[in-house]
Amino acid sequence: MKNLKIMAVCGFGVGSSMILKMKIDDVLKSNGLKAEVFTADVGTAPSTQCDIIFTSKEIFSQLKAKVTVPVIQINNFMNKSEIEEKGMEIIKNLIED
Repeated sequence: MKNLKIMAVCGFGVGSSMILKMKIDDVLKSNGLKAEVFTADVGTAPSTQCDIIFTSKEIFSQLKAKVTVPVIQINNFMNKSEIEEKGMEIIKNLIED
């Protein structure tokens, strides 16, 4: 099983990305999965090594154009169901690779 690196990205890498990180951690735990989840700002995110990125709709297009890993757009960082719905299948596929 691969040790997955998941990046949560917001404008400055300290506010909303920290909330998103905690919710991703909760979703992983409830699905019995482990991964390294960390935060980054929009400026450093494209050059930071990871396997998948979660971010807001405002940053999504900017990141998508600069990275080769999957980028998941989350509209409500507090909504664990949205994170699970949009990201779990991709996360499970990445872990199994």
